[in-house]
Amino acid sequence: MAAARRGIRVATAESCTGGLLAKTITDLPGASAYFVGGVIAYADDVKVAHLCVDRASLEEYGAVSRVVALEMAAGAARRFGADLAMAVTGIAGPDGGTPEKPVGTVWMAVAAPDGTARARLERFEGDRGAVRRMSVATVLEMAAEAATYGPEGGDWSACETHGTEHARPAAPEERVAGSPIDQRARR
Repeated sequence: MAAARRGIRVATAESCTGGLLAKTITDLPGASAYFVGGVIAYADDVKVAHLCVDRASLEEYGAVSRVVALEMAAGAARRFGADLAMAVTGIAGPDGGTPEKPVGTVWMAVAAPDGTARARLERFEGDRGAVRRMSVATVLEMAAEAATYGPEGGDWSACETHGTEHARPAAPEERVAGSPIDQRARR
């Protein structure tokens, strides 16, 4: 993983993947050099208590949303003192989908403890296992890009900061600069 090469400490916050992201990371030999821990936050109360997700965000946007994914990632980064945290929240199925958020809707985010972050929406097709596996693969790609390039290169250009600006229109992706990830990626 790029994080190991850069000396970046990573953490996870998972909902629909139920620990699969952390398992995938720790399946690799040497994961203890960069993986510090994770939270499986299936229930909204756990998202609030352990990842500092704002209950108002859950009520206004729902657990499967850009805002909640970003808050989960930022909360995990702060909780574990990680340089980079990954978050996944979605509807893996086979039940739980709605016309607005069908089965396969997944929001993923990567963030630093200072709140800088990037989020991405996907609508995966397939069964529950496939949705979970694709979610893990996608957020790992996002994290590798962040760890390798930082915001100055790759797909992290033209960044903006995520904060408490929940009222602005939800964009499918948000890129952010100025984090500790940037500093280590430049070394």
